[in-house]
Amino acid sequence: MAGTGLLLVLFLFAHMAGNLKIFVGAEAFDHYAHWLRDLGAPLLPHTGFLWLQRAGLTVAVLAHIAAAVVLARRARAARPVRYAHRPKVQGSYAARTMRWGGVIILLFVVFHILDLTTGTVNPVGDHDHPHANVVADFAPGRWYVTLFYTLAIVAVGFHLRHGIFSALRTLGQRSARGERITRAIALVVSLVLVVGYLCVPFAVLTGLVK
Repeated sequence: MAGTGLLLVLFLFAHMAGNLKIFVGAEAFDHYAHWLRDLGAPLLPHTGFLWLQRAGLTVAVLAHIAAAVVLARRARAARPVRYAHRPKVQGSYAARTMRWGGVIILLFVVFHILDLTTGTVNPVGDHDHPHANVVADFAPGRWYVTLFYTLAIVAVGFHLRHGIFSALRTLGQRSARGERITRAIALVVSLVLVVGYLCVPFAVLTGLVK
């Protein structure tokens, strides 16, 4: 679970870097999107790299979910008799809501694909003009899309904060001083991703990006 989670975090950073190109201008953003479709040519066909990436991400997500199910079953098997009075567990909000956060993120990913990948629910849905798709998607009149996007990204942030900390602990970090550093790393990485992803829709909503 730690390995697949870290792989997905690396993708999130790469995807965020691509999204931030929207601040350079429509031409640069559209050029980047077209470059991704032709990446690997002529060895790969048109959009071949993107399909390989999608397949890899799908495998990683399914493996991540499967690992979560296995861990949940092991935890349940470790205590076959339920608590008569379940005590309050000390832990962060993110730790207590990891599963629900994962469900929210999964639903958001489905919507995001239908919106900005296939263009099915996007007002423009033009694969040749990705910049126009983003601007139309987060226009002031579609504030509810921005709100849903914000809630989902915040859920990602909570999920990552606990997930990165747990992954680093799983991969070998054990000392008390190291734990403080690990918590700080998890918080910083999560904040960077949340701010990096949310600045795009809010830039469109406020008219900074047109």
